Amino acid sequence: MNVPAPAPQTSTLAIISLIFGIVCWFVLPFIGALVAIICGHLARSEIRNAAPGTLEGSGMALAGLILGWVQIALIALAIVFVFLFLGGLAFLAAGAH
Repeated sequence: MNVPAPAPQTSTLAIISLIFGIVCWFVLPFIGALVAIICGHLARSEIRNAAPGTLEGSGMALAGLILGWVQIALIALAIVFVFLFLGGLAFLAAGAH
């Protein structure tokens, strides 16, 4: 009697990474991106170290990672832009006197 192999389960961390990767674009920009990145890395490690065929969700974890890192990059660019813009205004205001 052959017993069928159990269906692979999806990593909970991968699901959390994807959810927060999406949420960081609408509700929690910085914190959501950090959660997506951390959970994405943990999920990929968990999936890699699990027995073959028992855990899936690497694509979800990767999507969460990408969404999180792109959000962090855009936040960093926005901060640099604000400082350059305000620095330029301060330079113009100081030179006007």
